[in-house]
Amino acid sequence: MQDFTDQIADFIASSPSIAVQLVQTVAVILILWVVRVIAVRVLQRNVENKKSVYKWRKNITYITFFVGLLIIGQIWFLALGSLGTFLGLLSAGIAIALKDPVTDIAAWLFLIWRKPFDIGDRIQVGNSKGDVIDIRVFKFTILEIGNWVDADQSTGRVIHIPNHKVFTEDLANYTSDFEFIWNEMGVLVTFESDWKKAKKILEEVVDENMQEFVEQAREEVKKAEKSYLIQYRYLTPIVYTSVKDSGINLSIRYLSDPRTRRGVAQAIWESILDRFDEHDDIDFAYPTIRYYDNPTEGKPGTTPSGI
Repeated sequence: MQDFTDQIADFIASSPSIAVQLVQTVAVILILWVVRVIAVRVLQRNVENKKSVYKWRKNITYITFFVGLLIIGQIWFLALGSLGTFLGLLSAGIAIALKDPVTDIAAWLFLIWRKPFDIGDRIQVGNSKGDVIDIRVFKFTILEIGNWVDADQSTGRVIHIPNHKVFTEDLANYTSDFEFIWNEMGVLVTFESDWKKAKKILEEVVDENMQEFVEQAREEVKKAEKSYLIQYRYLTPIVYTSVKDSGINLSIRYLSDPRTRRGVAQAIWESILDRFDEHDDIDFAYPTIRYYDNPTEGKPGTTPSGI
């Protein structure tokens, strides 16, 4: 122990400047520690909310650590005449340690400048989608839709997404510039049904329900063409025909407001059910298995059973 003490004394005698720096460093640490303890005690006495106390205690710790780092760095690097070097190393270290927050700020500036979405827009970022209800420096907030709820309706959950996600994830905007989306509904009728009549009925139903949206969509397209190369030749609803395993599939394609998509689909379906109920030669199809006994049915090229 005596040898260790002698070595320290020799070191201080041979390097008085370093000894002063060590003393100053210890003094700074003690002073900042005392200041932090006093600040936390004052906070605990005057603030009753435990959540607020926790947040402020963390903030005080961060502030004292950062101030201490600056002062101690100044003590050591000024003595070496390299404050610029210290600040350069410090800024590089902060940039690495705070990479995501710095990127969040850059993304926030991008959101303000380019406005890929704004408050009230319905968006999807990665696997999260919803209506934007807040945009801040480090994050934006959406009111979630979809997930376990059908037809893009609200789940009630609030999702906070870091701003830097707009640089790394696919971003879809349902309502920016062109405030309509294309929606499709498949109506499957049996092979024995009068599919031409069914198709005619579907065209009438969708025209009745979508008439007001078509005119609005034309105006939206004119606005969108000023910013993007959007060229829709037809905005009116259309019914496509295809064949599935269980029957003839009639696909209705129409424009819809993203926020009223479920209500519009319900109105169309109720009209279809009412109209189809009036015709005995139109039936909905569903997966079935059919067996044919050719001999019994007397099909050409077969021998009836019992002969």
